Amino acid sequence: MPLHPEAEALRARRAETNAPPLYTLTVAQARAADLADLRAAGGTPEPVAAVTEHRVPGTGGQLAVRCYHPAQRDRPHPALLYLYGGGWALGCLDTGDAICRALTNATGCLTATVGYRLAPEHPFPAAVEDAYTALTWLADHAAGLGADPDRLAVGGDSAGGNLAAATTLLARERGGPALRHQLLVYPNTDHRADTPSLRAGDDPLFFNRHSVAWYWRHYLADPADGENPLASPLRAPSLAGLPPATVITAEYDPLRDEGEAYAARLAEAGVDVELRRWDGMPHGFFAMAGVLAGGADAQRYAAGRLRAALR
Repeated sequence: MPLHPEAEALRARRAETNAPPLYTLTVAQARAADLADLRAAGGTPEPVAAVTEHRVPGTGGQLAVRCYHPAQRDRPHPALLYLYGGGWALGCLDTGDAICRALTNATGCLTATVGYRLAPEHPFPAAVEDAYTALTWLADHAAGLGADPDRLAVGGDSAGGNLAAATTLLARERGGPALRHQLLVYPNTDHRADTPSLRAGDDPLFFNRHSVAWYWRHYLADPADGENPLASPLRAPSLAGLPPATVITAEYDPLRDEGEAYAARLAEAGVDVELRRWDGMPHGFFAMAGVLAGGADAQRYAAGRLRAALR
């Protein structure tokens, strides 16, 4: 279908401001511009019962973990580790703030997010190791946070979806933590993808194939690292034994086809997976609930899937 009218209006506003594509900026400039864009498009952050900040020992030093707490109830909450996007080079704890708040309220989960190390200063596999460290910390400290370590999920959008998928592979490889569900929102899954959606994604006013290439160049110190399934989950020899999955894609997204290919591989491996594509939407729409109704709809859908998985 054509680009959704709300997405077309967003595109027109970007054209009017003549904002340069992020991949034409320095990394520092791109980080600042990306956060400003997300705050403008994410909507008013919802209040949650409490927000707590933690410092967690990681392989590269202390990691910042932020926990969003839902309203109290008579039993421990399920827990979700949510990994924000940003092409592994952009992003901070505030990047996913609006999403984490919305998911916390809609699911009744304690939602944690981690300030993982960014490329190019810290290339692959630093972010993956940090995500896994946060997951194990969340499982180990769940009781003290009012959460249930037996009802644990991981999720993320874009590069965060890539990290979520990689974290499930590490959890399988290292024997835990046990995960009930994985939420993958338009994830990168293959550094060598050459798909129709990637080739068609050339609009300079939206995330496009040049954006994808820019992020991969920053993330991988050596292109050969992209063959590692922890960088390119689609290249994993087997996806058997991974947790049930929800995969969300967008029609006007260069990553659409590789996200849908990953969902197909999961299903072929016997993993219970539900794939849903949002027609008319561009990459990033999940984080733009303040300006794109499709983003708010996708967040509600994701929350419903998580609630069902973590009952």
